[in-house]
Amino acid sequence: MLLLIVIEKYSLGSKIILGIFFAILAYMFVHFAVKMIEMGYVLKRKKPFYVHFYYFLRKLDNHQKAILKSNFSFYNKLSEKHKSYFEHRVASFIKDKDFIARGGSPITEEMRVLISATAVMLTFGFRDFYIGLISKIVVYPKKFYSKSNDSYHKGEFNPKLKALVLSWEDFKKGFDVNDDNLNLGIHEFTHAIHINSIKERDISSTIFSDTFKELSTLINNNDTLRNQIIASKYFRNYAYTNQFEFLAVAIENFIETPDNFQNEFPEVYDKVKQMLNFNFAGY
Repeated sequence: MLLLIVIEKYSLGSKIILGIFFAILAYMFVHFAVKMIEMGYVLKRKKPFYVHFYYFLRKLDNHQKAILKSNFSFYNKLSEKHKSYFEHRVASFIKDKDFIARGGSPITEEMRVLISATAVMLTFGFRDFYIGLISKIVVYPKKFYSKSNDSYHKGEFNPKLKALVLSWEDFKKGFDVNDDNLNLGIHEFTHAIHINSIKERDISSTIFSDTFKELSTLINNNDTLRNQIIASKYFRNYAYTNQFEFLAVAIENFIETPDNFQNEFPEVYDKVKQMLNFNFAGY
């Protein structure tokens, strides 16, 4: 009541300024309260309070949707609602990134759709799916020479240049067989997501990086589990190069042979599922 009496003494211009000030103050308070509530939810449930919320949904054209349906089995496993979210994210990802052709072959719609769909698949459980450390995607027709170690690569992620570089021939091979646990696009995007999660502090990045630490601790502190993983041959040898490569290979296996993964190493499977917040498409 006293506050209202005091405000009445101000001019109209002053009242407008005060109104704006209190509105901003109220917004900051609500925003902070929501953040605190969500943080409590994340600590308890290990997942974001919400993932999909859009003011409008972008659409793919018929040709783009046909590419998804013909080449992307993950998309076909989704519910109709999730398919609309997936299409929105693919369209948004295409719009957000610069696709650059190298080696003489032009960028095709198939390249844009399938490369973007791979990124969207891996981040479909994230609220922020753009992978901010990637601004451009460079596509070569085949293996390319890399100055990073003076050798030919099928793919690489360069965080300094914010560039993901792929051999289209090898990227496509990853989709020719859906259960061989070899997928170049998944592998390279996992590296980008991993490094991005270390640098960013949004909810999904925090869950990803924190769960990766939990996964590393689980394997490093459990000799029996670690020896079982190595002896099983389920993960290809390249996985044991370092922690980054193990995660990239593990997520390739998680996407392509989830049932085998869960049966052989349920604890590891659950950590990867938690990292990606995968609660759809049968995972």
